[in-house]
Amino acid sequence: MTTTTPPATSTATLKTKPATGSRISRMSPMRKVALAGGIAYLVSFAASIPQLKLFAGLIDDPSGFIGGTGSNTSVLWGSWLEVITAASCIATAVALYPATRRVSRTAAIGFVTTRVVEATLIMVGVLGILSVVTLKANFAGATGNEADALHMAGETLVAMRQWTFLLGPGLIVGFNALFLGYVMYRGRLVPRIIPTLGLIGAPLMFLSATATIFGVWEQSSVPSALCTVPVFLWELSLGIYLTFKGFKKSPEDIAPV
Repeated sequence: MTTTTPPATSTATLKTKPATGSRISRMSPMRKVALAGGIAYLVSFAASIPQLKLFAGLIDDPSGFIGGTGSNTSVLWGSWLEVITAASCIATAVALYPATRRVSRTAAIGFVTTRVVEATLIMVGVLGILSVVTLKANFAGATGNEADALHMAGETLVAMRQWTFLLGPGLIVGFNALFLGYVMYRGRLVPRIIPTLGLIGAPLMFLSATATIFGVWEQSSVPSALCTVPVFLWELSLGIYLTFKGFKKSPEDIAPV
């Protein structure tokens, strides 16, 4: 009688194969932090740029918009994008906080604070814009002094929105660049050329906002646009790097100050 011996089973085949999880589940905690922060930055860019065009008609001619020449749809979409921008502003600071606090607790808290202030100013501007839409709805059939009052109110609300835009994305963003740029530069969390752009751009943002406040140039002028270029490149390159590369050096290896 011939006995059939089963083939030997190698040790490798006896090992249980690890469960195939998602790529994100296999990331280290700090890689997830970098990814979340990077995506939040990119979302803020994607949401903030289109609204400049969507609001153009209202900003240029508030009275004409209230009179019926403007599109409610574009303004409402622009307002919704502003809300997303404000939320993503806070998200960048909150998402990166577990990493930034390991480099500098003071700068990390400062960054969260200035991001919240920026988001608050953006939301105040949104309230002004949406209030103009309400005035337009109430303007139907208004004549004489009532119509003049509505036009004046619309001009005032748009002016308020312009000031909040200057103080929020214009001035406060300089403080954002200082706090986060310092953390990224000192901790070497990304290539130093990236935070250097932010540290150079911060004083330029202060200069541009100050010049606009005192009437040296307009908020939409060429000098103002040139002053925003370094910070624009800093935030965009930071968002891309954190999303696709993560931190260059683990924040867990840095002694906080």
